Formats: sequence, C-alpha cells, structure tokens
Amino acid sequence: MFRADAPITLRRLSRADFAMLSRWLSEPHVARWWNHETSQEAIERDFGPSVDGSDTAEIYIASTEGRDFGLVQRYTFEDNHGYIDELSPLVEVPGPALSIDYFVGEPDALRRGLGAAMIRTLVDATWRDYPAAPCIVVPVSAANAASSRVLERAGFHRVAEGPLTPDNPIDGTAHFVYRIDRPGTTQ
Repeated sequence: MFRADAPITLRRLSRADFAMLSRWLSEPHVARWWNHETSQEAIERDFGPSVDGSDTAEIYIASTEGRDFGLVQRYTFEDNHGYIDELSPLVEVPGPALSIDYFVGEPDALRRGLGAAMIRTLVDATWRDYPAAPCIVVPVSAANAASSRVLERAGFHRVAEGPLTPDNPIDGTAHFVYRIDRPGTTQ
C-alpha cells in the first residue's frame, strides 16, 4: 500500500527499468495519454538515448518506501527549439525554462497524492539543478483532467490555452498550458 505522506525519491532511469517501464506504458491509464509503443525495441529506441546521455532529457523513476511507482522526465526548451516554436502562439517561453512529462504507473498508487508529490520533488530539484531556469512550462491536453489537477496540486497555474499537436491522435488539439515560477520571482 502506498502512503502519500512518505518521502519521494527520484533516481535516473536505467535499462534495468525497461521491463517495468514497458508494463507501465501498457497500463490503460497510462497508455490512454502516452500512446507509446511498448515493445523492447521501442523502449530501447525512445528511452535508451537518455540512459546513455546522448539525449538531454533526464528521466527519473519515482519511488516511495522502496517501491517504484512512476516516471517523471524534464528537459530544457533550449534543447528543444521546435517545442518553443509550437508553444509561442500561446505563451512566451524563456529559453532557460524547462518542461516535464510524468505518469504514475502503478495502478494501486493512483489517487493517493503521489503524482503531485513526485512532481513537487522534481520541481524542487530543478530549482537547485538549473539556477538559471525561471520557470517550468507544461502543456496538457484539455481532455486530460487528471493531469491538469495533478499539476495544480503541485503548485502550477494555468497560463494559456489553445491548439497544439496532441500526443495521442485520438485527442483534439485543445490544450492548457501550465507554469510554475522559481520561488521569489514573478511571471
């Protein structure tokens, strides 16, 4: 049983996690929004470069009380200029800003506050690890109400809405954009 009040730890994704990651990506509550292939080849193709360091995205496995439950990744917009271009009609994104992607993979960890706690843990680490980052900006499909709620619980605020390319082709283009600013700064 997962407890929401237990500390969250983050460790870098390794190839030893790939079978678990494939299982999580196959879970209906994750597959609906991530729309990711789960074969061994697809996991290696899409996550192996981050493990090796040739992709700048930093991918973490979140755990509490020694049990893995979710994934969170962060990346800078400076390393993903196309992403800035896509968001620019909706919101200004400073180059040193970051974005994140996340999911709770273990079904019995859902609706326990762990998603927001995992995100807050990464946000706190981001302020330490990226001293020039003024904010974290996250677009979310407007259809994904759970993702919006978890960001709000983690301290993010909705700053824009509009059309973006969906991660899952079955979703429309309507998206919300969330932002959290470095403590002590304003938007």
